[in-house]
This record gives sequence, C-alpha cells and structure tokens, in this order.
Amino acid sequence: MNHRSPWHGCSGSRREFLWQVGAGFGGVALSSVMAEDGVFGAMDAAALPHVAARAKRCIFLFMFGGPPSMDTFDYKPELQKRNGETVDTETRRGKVEPNKLLASKRSFKQYGESGLWCSDAFPHIAKHMDELCLIKSLYTDSFIHGSAVIQANTGRILQGHPSMGSWLSYGLGTDNQNLPSFVVMLDPRGGPISGAPNWSSGYIPASHQGTVFRSKGDPILHLSNREGLTREMEREHHDALARLNAVHLKERFGRDDLEARIKSYELAYRMQISAPEVTDLAGESEKTMEMYGIFDKKPDHKWSVGPAHFGRQCLTARRLIERGTRFVQIYSGGGVQQQSWDAHAGQEVNLQIHAPEIDRPIDGLLTDLKQRGLLDETLVVWGGEFGRQPGTKPNYDVTGRDHNPKGFLYWMAGGGVKPGFSYGETDELGHAAEENPRHLRDLHATILHLMGIDHEQLTYFYDGLDQKLTGLVPAEPIHEVVA
Repeated sequence: MNHRSPWHGCSGSRREFLWQVGAGFGGVALSSVMAEDGVFGAMDAAALPHVAARAKRCIFLFMFGGPPSMDTFDYKPELQKRNGETVDTETRRGKVEPNKLLASKRSFKQYGESGLWCSDAFPHIAKHMDELCLIKSLYTDSFIHGSAVIQANTGRILQGHPSMGSWLSYGLGTDNQNLPSFVVMLDPRGGPISGAPNWSSGYIPASHQGTVFRSKGDPILHLSNREGLTREMEREHHDALARLNAVHLKERFGRDDLEARIKSYELAYRMQISAPEVTDLAGESEKTMEMYGIFDKKPDHKWSVGPAHFGRQCLTARRLIERGTRFVQIYSGGGVQQQSWDAHAGQEVNLQIHAPEIDRPIDGLLTDLKQRGLLDETLVVWGGEFGRQPGTKPNYDVTGRDHNPKGFLYWMAGGGVKPGFSYGETDELGHAAEENPRHLRDLHATILHLMGIDHEQLTYFYDGLDQKLTGLVPAEPIHEVVA
C-alpha cells in the first residue's frame, strides 16, 4: 500500500489529519501533549510498510563539487600507464571531444583484511577501509553542478521536490520533539550552488524541511529570547500566539504552510534550550575534540579552512543523532572552483585544499561512533553530485579534471552495509560505469531500505501522482551491499 491516507486531499498523513480536525484551542493542547509523548513520529512509522530497518539515523557527508574517484578510493593502473594520451570522451551530454589523460599524482595502497584501495589523500580514513562499503559504478543524469546537486539530494534534476532528509523525516518522524528531525550544516565558504532547494520539503508538509545550523553564534537565527523576556514570559507569548494561529488556521483548512509555521514556533521555543546544548562542545573531552581535528591548524592556502570547522560539524552530528535527530547532512566545499571539490583549476591543488579538511574529522566520527556502539545503527554516507573525468579538456589547465556523471563512487559505513566490501566498477580509465552500473536513484532506494523504508511505498500524492524520492523511473535497492 502507498503511504497516503484516505483523507489525503486534506493532507498527506494521519499526523496532519489529526492536527486539522483538532485545530481549535483544544487541538493545540492535544497536539502538544501528543508530540511530547512521541505519538506523531510513531504514527508516521506505523503507517509505513517497513522492511527490516538496519539503521535508525543517517549522516550524509556531501562533497560539493564532485570528488575524484581515481584520486581517492578507485585505483586505476591503466590510467597511470597511459598518462598524457589523448582519447575521445563525453564531456557534456552528447558532446564527445578529445581529452588528455591525467594520471593521479597520488600513491595508492591496499588496507586491512579487505584489501580495499585508498590513496594517500586520506591517511586517516584509510584506517577504516575494513568498515567502508564502496559503490564504484554509480551514474547520474546531469553534467552541471546545479541540477546534479539537486538530483543527488531530491532524486530529480528540477527544483521543487522533497529532499531525502525531508522524506525520512516525513516517513519516520523524530525521536526528539525538542530538536529538528533533519539538520543541515554548510561549508563556511558558502552553500551548494542550487541553494536551499537541496534541503527543501517540496510539496510534502513544510515542517519536514531541513533546519540549517550555523557555525557561529546561535545555531539557528533568532533562536535566543528577545532582550528582557524571561522563559515564562516567552511561554505565555507562544501559547497566546498558538491560540490565535489555531483560529486563523481553522478558517483556512488544509493550509500546510500555516500548519508548518505553527509547529515551527513551538519547536523554536523548545529548541531555545536543546539546540544550544547540542552545539556546545564544552562538555566534550579534549581527547575527543583532538580526535576530530578540532585543534589542528589551518594550512596556508587562501581557500583552505582547515579541519577544525568540519570536525566541529561532525562532532555536532554525533551529538544530534545521539539525541534523536533522524538525518544530518554536512557539506564540504562551497563557492566555486577551488573553494569546492570542483577541480578544473588543478586536481592536485584541489585535493591539497580539501582532503585534509575532512580526513581527520571523518576518522574521528567513525571512531567515535564505533566506540560508543552507535555505528551499527547509524548509516554514514560519503559522496558528491558526480565524479571527475580521467583527463582534462585541451582548453583547461593541464592538471584539472572536468565533471563526470557517467561513473563515480560513493561509500557508506555502518547502518547495515557490508564492511570492507566493493561493488561495481568503472571502465579501466574511470570514465563510465561498466560493471554493475547503478543510477543514483538506486543509491537513494538503498539508503531508504537500510532505514527500514520501501522506496515504492513511501509516497505523497501531488500533482495527480504518488510522488517518491526515486521518482517515476523504476529503481531498485543495491541489495548486494546490504549485510
């Protein structure tokens, strides 16, 4: 059955139905009590035709700009041998032109019992190869950052559809009514090129959109009490506002945006205590913060921010998932060219900037999750909107790599995936998925599957269709990577 109720014309789930039929003064109080008891989240989960859930939470480490598979985790000996040769390569959809092959300047080794390859770009992540599950034969539809990032996050190349975090929030609810179920943390150099639609809730209830946590000051804008207001005064203010909003909503039945705003006010009140606490790392030991690279110095390169920022975000992500947040997405890379993983102006320089920024923090995150017994129930996902070409176009810097959606790599860890496992291959040069090619929508279906959701059943009726994260084109979880 589909995740839609017989009253879906009123709203998309039983949670919204209960709010609407009780939207008067009593409904406000009833909703508050039910939320505190966790009923809303439980009802959403109960409505789903679950598969066996392997993961309760997901941390998605998004490398904006497109990290290079052949310089990181996918050793290509043939590319190394043929450095400098010119080959015809599809560099934009349907456009084939000469490219000069560019061997990786990184050295590769096999690690652990699994023998998985990792380059010296990630000496700390390399220690975890026996915990990683590599998917090396992904492909997607767009050669352009904006639409490719949107597709990586929402399953479609056009804006307006719900993001993966929103789908998970909608389907599974939250385990903590005092924190958002979906949190986003951005790179200090800027966000992804297509902006807020990457964490939008699209046409599902707006209360499921991602909440952006800032790196400085209040984690969320305008979260602190206004000057002169006590906690009790703020509570009275919120209660009065809730009563007025309930009357307003009753006269505008089915207005999802109004419902979401009412809920956001109440959540904001509760988060005045919970959000600063979760982002305050003062209670963490010096050893823990050192493990995440928080004390590491920033390199000299003008575009580098060093590992401290990403380390704080990874540690905050661990604290969030410990407290019940369902989905946390952290972006590495912001702005254009060398400020992100977009390596047109030099692949090796790009790696020198960005690899050290994430290497120790991810090592710290995986180590911390494992030693706390959280890795088995937390799915960690690493990747970007696409990969990079094995060569460079003649009109580009001779050391840069262009965009490549035809074959690229993601890895996952924890949360029910096979550890120390590699699935699929690109061709011998790393240009196109060749062995077990899987579209990015199959990765989305796999993530939902590991979180206990059948991607065919989690739907929302909109525009005459039962919409899904995986869209209208058939998709299938990559069962081979599930432990």
